[in-house]
Amino acid sequence: MDKSLMIQNGKTALGIEFGSTRVKAVLIGEDFLPLASGGYEWENKLEGGYWTYSLDEVHTALKTSFCALKKDVKEKYGCALTKIGAIGISGMMHGYLAFDSKGNLLVPFRTWRNTTTGKAAEKLTEALGFNIPQRWTSAHTYQAILSKEEHVSEVAYITTLAGYVHYMLTGVNAVGVGEASGIFPIDSEKLDYDEKMVEIFDSLTAKEGFTKKLREIFPKVLTAGENAGFLTEKGALLLDESGELETGIPFAPCEGDAGTGMTATNSVRKRTGNVSAGTSVFAMLVLEKSLSKVYPEIDMVTTPDGAPVAMVHCNNCTGDINAWGGLFTEFARAIGSDIPKGKVFDLMYEKALEGDADCGGLMSYNYFSGEPVTGLMEGRPMFLRTPDSSFTLGNFMRTHLYSAMAALKVGADLLFENESVEIDELYGHGGYYIYPGVGQKITAAALGTPVSVMKTAGEGGPYGMALLASYLINGNGMTLPEFLSEKVFKGAECVCVEPDEETVAGFKAYTEKYVKGLDCQKAAIKCI
Repeated sequence: MDKSLMIQNGKTALGIEFGSTRVKAVLIGEDFLPLASGGYEWENKLEGGYWTYSLDEVHTALKTSFCALKKDVKEKYGCALTKIGAIGISGMMHGYLAFDSKGNLLVPFRTWRNTTTGKAAEKLTEALGFNIPQRWTSAHTYQAILSKEEHVSEVAYITTLAGYVHYMLTGVNAVGVGEASGIFPIDSEKLDYDEKMVEIFDSLTAKEGFTKKLREIFPKVLTAGENAGFLTEKGALLLDESGELETGIPFAPCEGDAGTGMTATNSVRKRTGNVSAGTSVFAMLVLEKSLSKVYPEIDMVTTPDGAPVAMVHCNNCTGDINAWGGLFTEFARAIGSDIPKGKVFDLMYEKALEGDADCGGLMSYNYFSGEPVTGLMEGRPMFLRTPDSSFTLGNFMRTHLYSAMAALKVGADLLFENESVEIDELYGHGGYYIYPGVGQKITAAALGTPVSVMKTAGEGGPYGMALLASYLINGNGMTLPEFLSEKVFKGAECVCVEPDEETVAGFKAYTEKYVKGLDCQKAAIKCI
C-alpha cells in the first residue's frame, strides 16, 4: 500500500517512549518499518535529594513529541495523522509515582536513578529470597513506609512513568508484564505478581502500620498481545491538542525500556540477548533455567510475554561521553567552526578506534550517579592517567567508551563465569551503537560474544514499543517470538562484529585496573 494511504487508513502502529534524555515517538507501517518520528529532549533534575522529572514536563514531552511526529508525517507524505491502528507507551522502568484517591501526586516522581532505598531493598531481598534492586518500585514503596514518610497514609495507587502516561491516555491502570517485573517479582507461569511473595510483602508492610495490600496499590499485570484499553477523549486531547486525532484507538500494555529493547532487537527467545546502551546500559539474557542463587548485581525480570530474563543494569553509560562531546563542540564554536554536533560525536568514535587496546594507561569512571553493580551509592565523574600514560585523543576517547561498558562487564561476568549462561545471539541498540562498528567492537570484547546491530537499531525502544502495538492488532494468534522472527525481522539487515583477541585482552586488562581503581571513586565521593 502507498505510504500516504497507509497512514490515512490507520494501517499503522505508534510507540512513544519516555527515555532518560529524550522522549521519542515512532510510527511504523504494515511492513513494520519506521514511517515517521518526533521527539522532545529533557533532563532529570536533582531536587530535595531525588532525581526527578516534573509531571508538567511529562505532559509537555508527550504533546511535543506527538506534534513533531505529525509534522514529520505531513512533510514526508503530505497527509494529516488522524488515525492510528494501535498505540503503546513505554518508559524508564522502576521508580515511584504515588497518588492519592483524587489523582494528586503526593511527592515528586522518584526515578530509577535514585539510590536512596538501600535499607528497603536489603530487607525485601532477604525476606523474599529474590534480588530487589534499589530502583524497583516495591523498594521505593517499602522505603517510604519504613521511613514513615507523611504521604504514605494518603497513598491510593503507585505506578511507573509508563504506567502513569498509559493511565492518563486510556483510564486503565495496568502495565505490561515486563514493566511489572521491575515493580515486583513475577511468576512466569501465572504471568502475574508472585503470590507467595505478595503475601510476604503485605505482611512486612502491615507490621509497619501500612493498611493497604500490594494488589490495591500496584497496577494490574497484562501480557503482550492483550488489549490494555482505548484512547479516551481526554487522552486524545492530552496527546494531540489540535483535536484532530480520533479516539478509540486500542492500546498495547505499556512496557519498560528493557522490554522494548528486547522487542526491537528480536531478543525475546531463550538463548538470545541484547544490550541497550544510552544514558544507562543494561544487558538482557533470556534464560534456559533459573540461576543457582541470588545475585545482588543481577535483576530477574521478564520479556513482554513473561519469559524469565537475567538483567544486568548499570546506571551510567553515555552520560560522560555526551558531556565531553558537548565540551568539544563548544571548543569548535569558540574557534569559529560550524561543525555539527553529530559530526563531533562521529569523530570522537572514529578516533577511539585509533587508541591502544588497553587505552594506554588512561582510566575513566563515568559515574554521574551511584552504581550498585560496583557497590557505589553516589558518583563523581572522574578521568585519571598515570604520568607515563599515552595521552592521545584516541586513547582518551577509547577509555570513555570502555568506561561505558566496564560496570556491565563486571556484572555480566557473574552470569558467564558463575552460572555458565550461554547465548546464541546478542544484539545492540541505542545511541552507543549509532557510529558503525565501534560500540559493537567494544561490547563484543567486553562480553566475549558476537554483537549484531540491525538497521533499525537507532530507533531503539520506541520502535520496539511500536512493534508491540502492532502485535496487538496483527499477531493473529502467533506467539511474540513467532511474530518477531517470522513477520517482522525475517530477512532483516544487520551487521555482526565478532570479538577480536587484541581488543578482548585490552578490555580485560582495562577492567582489572578499573576494579582496583574503584577506591579512587570512593575517595572522591567522600572528599568532594
